[in-house]
Amino acid sequence: MGNLLKVLTCTDLEQEPNFFLDFENAQPTDAEREVWEQVDLVLKDARGVLDELQAYKGAGQEIREAIQNPSDEALQEAAWAAVVHLVGKLKKFYQFSQRLEAALHSLLGPLTSETYDDPTQHLEREQALAKQFAEILHFTLRFDELKAEGENEVNNEMANRISLFYADATPMLKTLSDSTTKFVSENKNLPIENTTDCLSTMASVCKVMLETPEYRSRFTSEETVSFCLRVMVGVIILYDYVHPVGAFSKSSKIDMKGCIKVLRDQPPNSVEGLLNALRYTTKHLNDESTNKTIKSMLQQQ
Repeated sequence: MGNLLKVLTCTDLEQEPNFFLDFENAQPTDAEREVWEQVDLVLKDARGVLDELQAYKGAGQEIREAIQNPSDEALQEAAWAAVVHLVGKLKKFYQFSQRLEAALHSLLGPLTSETYDDPTQHLEREQALAKQFAEILHFTLRFDELKAEGENEVNNEMANRISLFYADATPMLKTLSDSTTKFVSENKNLPIENTTDCLSTMASVCKVMLETPEYRSRFTSEETVSFCLRVMVGVIILYDYVHPVGAFSKSSKIDMKGCIKVLRDQPPNSVEGLLNALRYTTKHLNDESTNKTIKSMLQQQ
C-alpha cells in the first residue's frame, strides 16, 4: 500500500497511476448498476436542492418590518407566511441530508469491500460509483458554501434535530463525516483501512489529475476543475474525521503539502472557501503532532 501511494502522489507522469478517473463521463457497469440507480435518484434531487438554496433570500426583511410595525396586520401576515415558507425549506433540506447519508452508505459498501486488493482497483473498476461518491462530496461542500443562516420553529423531535443540523457551521459536511464514522463503527468486520485508504486514494488521484497537464487537459470544462478541487478537500476532511490520527499527521497517507499546493496554485478567489474548509472544519489540524509547515501553508492569506 505504501508503494501504491508513493506512485499516486509522485509528480513524474511515467510513474503516476495508469488510469484516469472520469468525473465527466463514467457510466455504470452491470455490477454497479443497482447501487448506481439508487444513488442517482438522490443526486438528481441534489441539483434541485442547490438551486433552491442559491435562490433562498430568507425572511429577515419581512420579520423586521413586522417588528417595526406591530399594528399592521398585513405585515404580520406577510412575515408569518415568509417564516412558514422558510421553515418548510429548512425541513426539506434536513430531510434530504438523511437521504444523502443513506446514499453515502450505499456507495461505501462496494467501494470499501474486499472485492479488490486495494482502493486503486476499486476506483479504476468502479468509476461510476466513485464518480457518485465524488458528486456527493461536491454537493456537500457546495451546500455548506451556500448555506443560509436562520432560526426555525417546528414541533417535537423533528424541531430538535433540524435545530442541531443548522446550528453547525457546515451542516451537510458534518452529516457526511458522522455518516462515514458511523459506517466504520457499524462494519466492524471491515478493516478501518479499507475506508481510510479509499479516501486517501481518492484525494491522491484528484491531486494528480489537477497538477498534471496531460490529465487536466482531458477535462472538457473548467467546472470539472472546481469539482475535482472540492472532491479532494471533501475526502481530506472525511479522512481527518475517520482516521484515528487524522490527515495531518506524519503517518497520514494523504500528501497534505501537495494537496495544499494544488489549491494555492489556483486563482485565489476560487479556492478561499476550500482553504477555509481545511482551516476550520477539520478535526486534527490544531493537534500538536501536525507538521508546522502544513499549518503555515494554510495560514497564509
